[in-house]
Amino acid sequence: MGKLGNLGARLHHGEVGYDFVKNRKLWYGISILITITAIVGLAVRGLHMGIEFQGGAVFTTPKNMSASVSQAETYAEDASGHDAIVQKLGDGSLRIQIAGTDTGASDQIKQQLAKDLDTPAEKINADLVGPSWGDQIADKAWQGLGIFMVLVVIYLAIAFEWRMALAAFVALIHDITITVGIYALVGFEVTPGTVIGLLTILGYSLYDTVVVFDSLKEQTRDITKQTRWTYAEIANRSINSTLVRSINTTVVALLPVGGLLFIGGGVLGAGMLNDISLSLFVGLAAGAYSSIFIATPLVADLKEAEPQMKALKKRVLAKRAQAAAKGEPVESADEGEPYADDEPDDAAPAVVGPRNQPASRGRGRGRPSGKRR
Repeated sequence: MGKLGNLGARLHHGEVGYDFVKNRKLWYGISILITITAIVGLAVRGLHMGIEFQGGAVFTTPKNMSASVSQAETYAEDASGHDAIVQKLGDGSLRIQIAGTDTGASDQIKQQLAKDLDTPAEKINADLVGPSWGDQIADKAWQGLGIFMVLVVIYLAIAFEWRMALAAFVALIHDITITVGIYALVGFEVTPGTVIGLLTILGYSLYDTVVVFDSLKEQTRDITKQTRWTYAEIANRSINSTLVRSINTTVVALLPVGGLLFIGGGVLGAGMLNDISLSLFVGLAAGAYSSIFIATPLVADLKEAEPQMKALKKRVLAKRAQAAAKGEPVESADEGEPYADDEPDDAAPAVVGPRNQPASRGRGRGRPSGKRR
């Protein structure tokens, strides 16, 4: 087993771990700062909507054009009086997008482009896109997003509980806001591919969050029957036990998307890949971050506000203080389980951290061992 596999096993067994939940205020602060930056960027710069949403004309030139992208962009802006987006296709032809043009203006622009590019006008293909088509796409996307959110909240509330549903909802809003804000700051064009990318990352973000929630639900079953761990500590254990899995799936997902964004769009100049690859790249990274640093710590905050969890935390801390006053060693939970159901009330509590293996092996002698749940 490789080093990462060994680390994953030790994290799963609780032998090592990082206290994500304890430092949740730091993660909340970082997320709030990033979200505010994204909102400010969105308010100041706005989104660069593609021609599909604004309406306009798309001109495609013949193959193997000698003019460069920058030259064609200058020609198109001079001919139309509007900003233009020019992309060089694989066969050497140019795709020129000009927003805000009508049928009459497109004919004049086509004639001028033919003259500037030194090519016959009949060989330049012109397509008009109406803004109503883009409005329909946007409306359907918002409807799909709304239905998705409602179904997600209902499902999580039934499968887990409403606190986990609320935390997952907050994490999804967090991911969408950051992704849209990055689009505004970078200035990439928003196209139907961008909308597809946004809807795709929601499913990925939710998947990563549900994996942690499922572990948390299993480990907190009958939690009030023990006095060894608080809810926040078990939540932290759930994060650590699935941490390597989250890292692996995120890295594997980001590698091909990063190839599309940085190599395909940046190095090879396939700009049409940027719209969907940027939304996927930012969304996947934000989704992995929110499932670890936002969703589960938020569930811990909501749960520990309950009277039962407050009472449990009070008992756990009192038990630890009592053990410390007597100079008794603080023991860890059994390997693979956060607590034992038949643990006597005077048993020494555990802390989150490296295991004390000798003490753990001798702890169960002289009494029946608890059944694992």
